Amino acid sequence: MRGGTSHGPFFRAGDLPADIATRDRVLLAVMGSPDARQIDGIGGADPLTSKVGIVSPGKDGVDVEFLFAQVSTREAVVDTTPNCGNMLAAVVPFAIESGIVKARGDTTTLRVLTQNTGTLCDIEVQTPGGRVEYAGNARIDGVPGTAAPVNITFLDTAGSVCGALFPTGNLVDRFDDVDVTCIDNGMPVVVMLAADLGVTGYESRDDLNANTALKKRIESIRLQAGPAMQLGDVTKKVVPKMCLASAPRSSGGGEGGHLNTRFFIPHDCHSAVGVLGAVTAATAAVTDGTVAHRVARVPPGPLKTFSVQHPTGEFTVVLEMSATKPTEVARASLLRTARLLMRGEVLIPGDIWHT
Repeated sequence: MRGGTSHGPFFRAGDLPADIATRDRVLLAVMGSPDARQIDGIGGADPLTSKVGIVSPGKDGVDVEFLFAQVSTREAVVDTTPNCGNMLAAVVPFAIESGIVKARGDTTTLRVLTQNTGTLCDIEVQTPGGRVEYAGNARIDGVPGTAAPVNITFLDTAGSVCGALFPTGNLVDRFDDVDVTCIDNGMPVVVMLAADLGVTGYESRDDLNANTALKKRIESIRLQAGPAMQLGDVTKKVVPKMCLASAPRSSGGGEGGHLNTRFFIPHDCHSAVGVLGAVTAATAAVTDGTVAHRVARVPPGPLKTFSVQHPTGEFTVVLEMSATKPTEVARASLLRTARLLMRGEVLIPGDIWHT
């Protein structure tokens, strides 16, 4: 299924091995990892398309549970530490298509628990006649054409991975003589000013990926920030994500967005921006005292429609500020789209079961 600007295979949890080591071997074989081309599997040879969704029935007021797996193309690693808000957009459509839940009228809203981090959200999809509708007029940058909207409202994401919104206890830390903000509002992110690393932040994805000196500096900072964010040794983890921030660029003679970004996930520049990465970067930007706030254009009011610019367009996040603490974000909502791409069986080598 495609979810947002990502895609990958989705499985019912009961169809995969219960043993985690065996499950991970199966997923690596399914995707064709480790291999840069993933030529012997169905992975897309890119971090955005080397993802897996695992879905199961919910309990205790939760309709559906979701486990996200990021499958490395470089190493035999299946990482279930982070969230993925893009793949999250496909969870409810998959749950309905696979019979885990039934549609509930012309629109279906389900409460979804992301098992990776304990994050709850409400997801609304269009289900006229009891079937998932994929055609529509919603458009998101990074995906061609239009589709039916998938509306996601996150209920409590602050510190979901690291235990606190600012897990180091500081709004600004300094690694390798670079000011950074370490923040987790659903995704652990390290925000740095692009200018402090010798780039503008407006370069293309390919140009940044070709800048080996820049990537080496970013990785050095990431390896120091990881333990400081309560993530331990992050050498083989995809978190924290690294964000180069710069002032927003105007477009078409208008004001444009509110923050310009280039995300590394973690070693390669993202062609767009992840859902929770955008939420977290926007949260940093609206918080006075952070690195991101220095270059952001923050919209007024308690309900902020915040545009995060990225290499292929922009991502709009709606931030609702707390009524009791007006400087804090109470909840975030956003628009995604999803589509069922195929259904069937994926075959893997038999010796996977006997390794």
